[in-house]
Amino acid sequence: TGPQLREAESGLPDIQFAPLYVAHHFGWFTEEGLDVTLRHHGAQEKLLGALQTGDEDVVFAGGGEMLQGRSQQIPVRSFATVYQQYPVALIVPADSAIQSFADLKGHTIGLPGQYGENWFFLLAALAEAGLTPADVDIKSIGYTQYAGLTEAQVDSVVGFLNNDVVRFAEGGFAIRTLTLADPPLVSVGFGALDVTVDARPEDLRAMVRAAARGAQLCVSDPEQAVQIAVAYVPTLTGPEQQSHALVVLKATTKLFGDQFGSQDRLRWEDMAAFFVEHELVSSPVPAREAFTADITG
Repeated sequence: TGPQLREAESGLPDIQFAPLYVAHHFGWFTEEGLDVTLRHHGAQEKLLGALQTGDEDVVFAGGGEMLQGRSQQIPVRSFATVYQQYPVALIVPADSAIQSFADLKGHTIGLPGQYGENWFFLLAALAEAGLTPADVDIKSIGYTQYAGLTEAQVDSVVGFLNNDVVRFAEGGFAIRTLTLADPPLVSVGFGALDVTVDARPEDLRAMVRAAARGAQLCVSDPEQAVQIAVAYVPTLTGPEQQSHALVVLKATTKLFGDQFGSQDRLRWEDMAAFFVEHELVSSPVPAREAFTADITG
Protein backbone atom coordinates (compact mmCIF):
# COMPACT_ATOMS: atom_id res chain seq x y z
CA THR A 1 0.00 0.00 0.00
CA GLY A 2 1.05 3.58 -0.55
CA PRO A 3 0.68 6.75 1.47
CA GLN A 4 -1.98 6.59 4.14
CA LEU A 5 -4.95 8.92 4.19
CA ARG A 6 -7.06 8.83 7.30
CA GLU A 7 -10.35 10.21 6.09
CA ALA A 8 -13.31 11.23 8.21
CA GLU A 9 -16.94 11.51 7.27
CA SER A 10 -19.15 13.87 9.20
CA GLY A 11 -21.76 12.09 11.26
CA LEU A 12 -22.76 8.47 11.66
CA PRO A 13 -22.46 5.81 8.93
CA ASP A 14 -24.95 6.75 6.22
CA ILE A 15 -25.81 5.88 2.64
CA GLN A 16 -24.96 9.47 1.66
CA PHE A 17 -21.28 8.49 1.97
CA ALA A 18 -21.74 5.60 -0.48
CA PRO A 19 -19.17 6.83 -3.04
CA LEU A 20 -16.46 6.35 -0.42
CA TYR A 21 -17.79 2.98 0.67
CA VAL A 22 -17.89 1.80 -2.94
CA ALA A 23 -14.35 3.02 -3.67
CA HIS A 24 -13.09 1.36 -0.50
CA HIS A 25 -14.96 -1.89 -1.21
CA PHE A 26 -13.53 -2.28 -4.72
CA GLY A 27 -10.00 -1.30 -3.68
CA TRP A 28 -9.96 1.76 -5.91
CA PHE A 29 -8.05 3.78 -3.32
CA THR A 30 -5.43 1.02 -3.27
CA GLU A 31 -5.28 1.05 -7.07
CA GLU A 32 -4.40 4.74 -6.79
CA GLY A 33 -1.51 3.87 -4.47
CA LEU A 34 -3.25 4.93 -1.27
CA ASP A 35 -4.05 3.25 2.00
CA VAL A 36 -7.30 4.95 2.98
CA THR A 37 -8.97 4.44 6.34
CA LEU A 38 -12.59 5.62 6.62
CA ARG A 39 -13.61 7.01 9.99
CA HIS A 40 -16.94 8.39 11.19
CA HIS A 41 -17.09 11.18 13.71
CA GLY A 42 -18.61 10.58 17.12
CA ALA A 43 -21.75 12.52 18.01
CA GLN A 44 -19.91 14.72 20.51
CA GLU A 45 -16.75 15.15 18.44
CA LYS A 46 -15.76 18.48 16.96
CA LEU A 47 -16.01 18.39 13.18
CA LEU A 48 -12.45 19.56 12.62
CA GLY A 49 -10.97 18.35 15.90
CA ALA A 50 -9.31 15.17 14.63
CA LEU A 51 -7.97 17.07 11.62
CA GLN A 52 -6.22 19.47 14.00
CA THR A 53 -4.70 16.68 16.09
CA GLY A 54 -3.43 14.80 13.03
CA ASP A 55 -5.72 11.82 13.62
CA GLU A 56 -7.31 12.55 10.24
CA ASP A 57 -5.85 13.77 6.97
CA VAL A 58 -9.10 14.56 5.13
CA VAL A 59 -12.50 15.65 6.38
CA PHE A 60 -15.88 15.55 4.64
CA ALA A 61 -17.61 18.75 5.71
CA GLY A 62 -19.64 21.71 4.51
CA GLY A 63 -17.82 24.49 2.71
CA GLY A 64 -19.37 27.00 5.11
CA GLU A 65 -18.23 25.01 8.13
CA MET A 66 -14.69 24.89 6.77
CA LEU A 67 -14.81 28.63 6.13
CA GLN A 68 -15.88 29.16 9.74
CA GLY A 69 -13.07 26.90 10.91
CA ARG A 70 -10.61 28.97 8.92
CA SER A 71 -11.87 32.12 10.64
CA GLN A 72 -11.13 30.42 13.97
CA GLN A 73 -7.49 29.95 13.00
CA ILE A 74 -7.86 26.31 11.93
CA PRO A 75 -5.77 26.08 8.72
CA VAL A 76 -8.29 23.94 6.84
CA ARG A 77 -8.78 24.31 3.10
CA SER A 78 -11.44 22.79 0.87
CA PHE A 79 -9.96 21.00 -2.14
CA ALA A 80 -13.07 19.37 -3.66
CA THR A 81 -16.79 20.17 -3.52
CA VAL A 82 -18.89 17.01 -3.73
CA TYR A 83 -22.41 18.50 -3.83
CA GLN A 84 -22.44 20.97 -6.71
CA GLN A 85 -26.11 21.72 -5.97
CA TYR A 86 -26.79 23.16 -2.55
CA PRO A 87 -28.83 20.40 -0.89
CA VAL A 88 -31.18 22.46 1.27
CA ALA A 89 -34.73 23.70 0.69
CA LEU A 90 -37.59 25.37 2.49
CA ILE A 91 -40.39 22.83 2.83
CA VAL A 92 -44.06 23.75 3.18
CA PRO A 93 -47.31 21.74 3.01
CA ALA A 94 -48.63 21.46 -0.53
CA ASP A 95 -51.65 23.61 0.34
CA SER A 96 -49.61 26.29 2.14
CA ALA A 97 -50.17 29.94 1.31
CA ILE A 98 -46.39 30.37 1.27
CA GLN A 99 -45.52 30.56 -2.43
CA SER A 100 -42.22 32.44 -2.22
CA PHE A 101 -39.61 33.34 0.36
CA ALA A 102 -41.17 36.80 0.65
CA ASP A 103 -44.34 35.11 1.91
CA LEU A 104 -42.45 33.88 4.98
CA LYS A 105 -42.90 37.22 6.73
CA GLY A 106 -44.70 36.63 10.02
CA HIS A 107 -44.60 32.84 9.68
CA THR A 108 -42.88 30.20 11.80
CA ILE A 109 -39.90 28.32 10.40
CA GLY A 110 -38.50 25.18 12.00
CA LEU A 111 -34.92 23.98 11.58
CA PRO A 112 -32.39 22.06 13.70
CA GLY A 113 -30.80 25.21 15.07
CA GLN A 114 -28.93 28.37 14.14
CA TYR A 115 -25.89 26.58 12.72
CA GLY A 116 -24.81 24.56 9.72
CA GLU A 117 -26.12 24.33 6.19
CA ASN A 118 -29.82 24.67 7.08
CA TRP A 119 -29.14 27.93 8.90
CA PHE A 120 -26.90 29.30 6.16
CA PHE A 121 -29.61 28.53 3.59
CA LEU A 122 -32.35 30.21 5.62
CA LEU A 123 -30.29 33.40 5.98
CA ALA A 124 -29.63 33.41 2.22
CA ALA A 125 -33.31 32.81 1.43
CA LEU A 126 -34.45 35.62 3.72
CA ALA A 127 -31.85 37.97 2.27
CA GLU A 128 -32.99 37.22 -1.28
CA ALA A 129 -36.55 38.09 -0.24
CA GLY A 130 -35.46 41.33 1.46
CA LEU A 131 -36.27 39.92 4.90
CA THR A 132 -34.28 39.50 8.10
CA PRO A 133 -34.61 36.90 10.88
CA ALA A 134 -36.57 39.52 12.83
CA ASP A 135 -39.32 39.36 10.19
CA VAL A 136 -40.06 35.68 10.87
CA ASP A 137 -40.47 33.36 13.83
CA ILE A 138 -37.54 30.93 13.84
CA LYS A 139 -37.91 27.77 15.92
CA SER A 140 -34.97 25.49 16.77
CA ILE A 141 -36.66 22.09 16.66
CA GLY A 142 -33.72 19.71 16.32
CA TYR A 143 -34.00 17.08 13.62
CA THR A 144 -37.79 16.82 13.93
CA GLN A 145 -38.78 18.53 10.69
CA TYR A 146 -41.22 15.80 9.73
CA ALA A 147 -43.16 15.95 12.98
CA GLY A 148 -42.94 19.73 13.10
CA LEU A 149 -44.61 20.16 9.72
CA THR A 150 -47.04 17.23 9.70
CA GLU A 151 -48.31 18.14 13.17
CA ALA A 152 -48.58 21.85 12.24
CA GLN A 153 -46.16 22.91 14.98
CA VAL A 154 -44.57 25.27 12.45
CA ASP A 155 -45.63 26.73 9.10
CA SER A 156 -42.49 25.62 7.26
CA VAL A 157 -39.23 23.78 7.85
CA VAL A 158 -35.74 23.90 6.40
CA GLY A 159 -34.31 20.53 5.45
CA PHE A 160 -32.21 18.49 3.05
CA LEU A 161 -33.37 17.52 -0.42
CA ASN A 162 -31.75 14.09 -0.08
CA ASN A 163 -33.06 13.38 3.40
CA ASP A 164 -35.98 15.38 4.77
CA VAL A 165 -37.80 15.69 1.43
CA VAL A 166 -37.49 11.92 1.02
CA ARG A 167 -38.98 11.40 4.47
CA PHE A 168 -42.09 13.43 3.61
CA ALA A 169 -42.57 11.51 0.37
CA GLU A 170 -42.30 8.18 2.17
CA GLY A 171 -44.74 9.37 4.80
CA GLY A 172 -47.28 10.32 2.15
CA PHE A 173 -47.38 13.96 3.25
CA ALA A 174 -47.74 16.31 0.27
CA ILE A 175 -45.22 19.15 0.26
CA ARG A 176 -43.72 21.83 -1.93
CA THR A 177 -40.08 22.93 -1.83
CA LEU A 178 -38.61 26.39 -2.35
CA THR A 179 -34.95 26.51 -3.35
CA LEU A 180 -32.41 29.14 -4.34
CA ALA A 181 -31.20 28.98 -7.93
CA ASP A 182 -27.75 30.35 -7.16
CA PRO A 183 -27.17 30.70 -3.41
CA PRO A 184 -23.94 32.32 -2.15
CA LEU A 185 -23.11 29.03 -0.45
CA VAL A 186 -20.80 26.05 -1.01
CA SER A 187 -21.98 22.65 0.15
CA VAL A 188 -20.12 19.61 1.41
CA GLY A 189 -16.80 18.42 0.13
CA PHE A 190 -13.32 17.34 1.09
CA GLY A 191 -10.96 19.47 3.12
CA ALA A 192 -7.50 19.11 4.59
CA LEU A 193 -4.99 21.20 6.48
CA ASP A 194 -2.77 23.53 4.47
CA VAL A 195 0.26 21.37 5.18
CA THR A 196 -1.47 18.35 3.60
CA VAL A 197 -2.77 20.27 0.58
CA ASP A 198 0.66 21.78 -0.05
CA ALA A 199 2.75 18.65 0.57
CA ARG A 200 0.50 15.90 -0.81
CA PRO A 201 -1.47 17.23 -3.80
CA GLU A 202 -0.96 14.04 -5.83
CA ASP A 203 -2.32 11.90 -2.99
CA LEU A 204 -5.39 14.11 -2.76
CA ARG A 205 -5.92 13.97 -6.52
CA ALA A 206 -5.69 10.19 -6.34
CA MET A 207 -8.22 10.11 -3.51
CA VAL A 208 -10.67 12.26 -5.46
CA ARG A 209 -10.27 10.07 -8.56
CA ALA A 210 -11.16 6.96 -6.58
CA ALA A 211 -14.10 8.69 -4.89
CA ALA A 212 -15.31 9.89 -8.30
CA ARG A 213 -15.32 6.28 -9.53
CA GLY A 214 -17.41 5.42 -6.50
CA ALA A 215 -19.80 8.25 -7.30
CA GLN A 216 -20.10 7.07 -10.91
CA LEU A 217 -21.14 3.60 -9.77
CA CYS A 218 -23.68 5.13 -7.38
CA VAL A 219 -25.21 6.91 -10.36
CA SER A 220 -25.14 3.96 -12.77
CA ASP A 221 -26.01 1.17 -10.34
CA PRO A 222 -27.45 2.55 -7.09
CA GLU A 223 -28.88 -0.84 -6.16
CA GLN A 224 -25.40 -2.36 -6.10
CA ALA A 225 -24.07 0.62 -4.16
CA VAL A 226 -26.68 0.08 -1.46
CA GLN A 227 -25.74 -3.59 -1.15
CA ILE A 228 -22.09 -2.62 -0.80
CA ALA A 229 -22.99 -0.04 1.84
CA VAL A 230 -24.63 -2.72 4.01
CA ALA A 231 -21.17 -3.71 5.25
CA TYR A 232 -20.43 -0.11 6.24
CA VAL A 233 -23.79 1.09 7.61
CA PRO A 234 -25.02 -1.07 10.52
CA THR A 235 -28.60 0.22 10.25
CA LEU A 236 -29.12 -1.21 6.74
CA THR A 237 -30.31 -4.49 8.21
CA GLY A 238 -33.42 -5.28 6.19
CA PRO A 239 -35.37 -4.64 2.98
CA GLU A 240 -37.24 -1.63 4.37
CA GLN A 241 -34.06 0.15 5.46
CA GLN A 242 -32.33 -0.71 2.19
CA SER A 243 -35.30 0.52 0.16
CA HIS A 244 -35.17 3.84 2.00
CA ALA A 245 -31.41 4.03 1.46
CA LEU A 246 -31.89 3.52 -2.27
CA VAL A 247 -34.25 6.50 -2.50
CA VAL A 248 -31.86 8.65 -0.47
CA LEU A 249 -28.90 7.62 -2.60
CA LYS A 250 -30.69 8.43 -5.84
CA ALA A 251 -31.58 11.86 -4.46
CA THR A 252 -27.98 12.34 -3.35
CA THR A 253 -26.45 11.53 -6.73
CA LYS A 254 -28.49 14.34 -8.28
CA LEU A 255 -26.40 16.77 -6.22
CA PHE A 256 -23.01 15.68 -7.61
CA GLY A 257 -23.09 17.79 -10.77
CA ASP A 258 -21.22 17.11 -14.00
CA GLN A 259 -17.65 17.19 -12.66
CA PHE A 260 -17.19 15.42 -9.35
CA GLY A 261 -15.37 17.60 -6.85
CA SER A 262 -15.01 20.73 -8.99
CA GLN A 263 -14.61 24.08 -7.28
CA ASP A 264 -16.54 27.24 -8.14
CA ARG A 265 -14.33 30.27 -7.46
CA LEU A 266 -17.15 32.80 -7.76
CA ARG A 267 -19.34 30.80 -5.38
CA TRP A 268 -16.53 30.70 -2.81
CA GLU A 269 -16.02 34.45 -3.14
CA ASP A 270 -19.74 35.08 -2.75
CA MET A 271 -19.87 32.87 0.35
CA ALA A 272 -16.88 34.58 1.94
CA ALA A 273 -18.61 37.95 1.53
CA PHE A 274 -21.99 36.58 2.67
CA PHE A 275 -20.50 35.12 5.85
CA VAL A 276 -18.94 38.47 6.75
CA GLU A 277 -22.18 40.33 6.02
CA HIS A 278 -24.19 37.99 8.23
CA GLU A 279 -21.56 37.72 10.96
CA LEU A 280 -21.10 33.99 10.43
CA VAL A 281 -17.33 34.22 10.81
CA SER A 282 -15.33 35.59 13.73
CA SER A 283 -13.04 37.38 11.28
CA PRO A 284 -13.09 37.84 7.48
CA VAL A 285 -11.55 35.02 5.45
CA PRO A 286 -10.46 35.66 1.85
CA ALA A 287 -11.94 32.96 -0.37
CA ARG A 288 -8.49 32.18 -1.84
CA GLU A 289 -7.37 31.05 1.63
CA ALA A 290 -10.42 28.84 2.23
CA PHE A 291 -10.30 26.70 -0.91
CA THR A 292 -8.06 25.57 -3.70
CA ALA A 293 -8.96 24.56 -7.24
CA ASP A 294 -5.51 23.06 -7.86
CA ILE A 295 -6.64 19.53 -6.96
CA THR A 296 -9.84 19.22 -8.99
CA GLY A 297 -10.00 22.39 -11.10
